[in-house]
Amino acid sequence: MDYNKTSAYDLSLFDTAAKDLEKTNRKKKKNTHKVVKMPQEEIHKIRFRKHNPVKVIGGTLGIIAIAVVIVTIIMGQVQLTELNQQIISAQNELSNQQSVYTQNQMAVQSNLSTSGIQEYAEDKLGMTKATNAQKEFVELSKGDKAEIIQESNNDFFSQIFSAISDLWS
Repeated sequence: MDYNKTSAYDLSLFDTAAKDLEKTNRKKKKNTHKVVKMPQEEIHKIRFRKHNPVKVIGGTLGIIAIAVVIVTIIMGQVQLTELNQQIISAQNELSNQQSVYTQNQMAVQSNLSTSGIQEYAEDKLGMTKATNAQKEFVELSKGDKAEIIQESNNDFFSQIFSAISDLWS
């Protein structure tokens, strides 16, 4: 191998690239000084272009429709949020009322126990348990009866109706 060659450091290769770049820069500088002149009528047409009224109205209506849809969606979300807040507050109120109800039920159950009632009756009202001497037995008569009195109709249609009703009963 020959390591004495300097081809890795050959700078002449870069000289041609620099010359080509310089030529393109000169061409660009020459082209930038050119001015294109347009007639005044074309300039007037470009500046004051007539818009198609159908397209303008259609675009305006489209923008309005999109705005209405967006506002409707936002209003729906606001109402939904308000209703959700009302539901949450109603659920909280319900749970609070259920808790109060449970507490009241527990208090009533504790006050209405049989031993509690018996203590109250004995201590505060001065009552005692009934003895056999205090009990009175009542006997009902066995001869009482109830009778249903029917009026008899001697009408021909009444007899037919009663015969048919007797068949069904």
